[in-house]
Amino acid sequence: MKEFIEFIAKHLVDNPDGVVIEEKIPEENKVVLSLKVQADDVGKVIGKQGKTAQAMRTLLTAIAAKEGKRAILEILD
Repeated sequence: MKEFIEFIAKHLVDNPDGVVIEEKIPEENKVVLSLKVQADDVGKVIGKQGKTAQAMRTLLTAIAAKEGKRAILEILD
């Protein structure tokens, strides 16, 4: 899951080296991914009206469901 979101984010931003993803597992069946990009790339990851971020969350939810887990994507400023 982490690699998939990292792949998408790196292809969306101008500076792929600035993409950092932290994975936390607060519960057994729950995964929280925190995505951090450089300040000038945040808009590209979020998209107009949040559509890009929502699409990434939808894909992440589908991947997590296949593994029997629940995933949350946080985009940090």
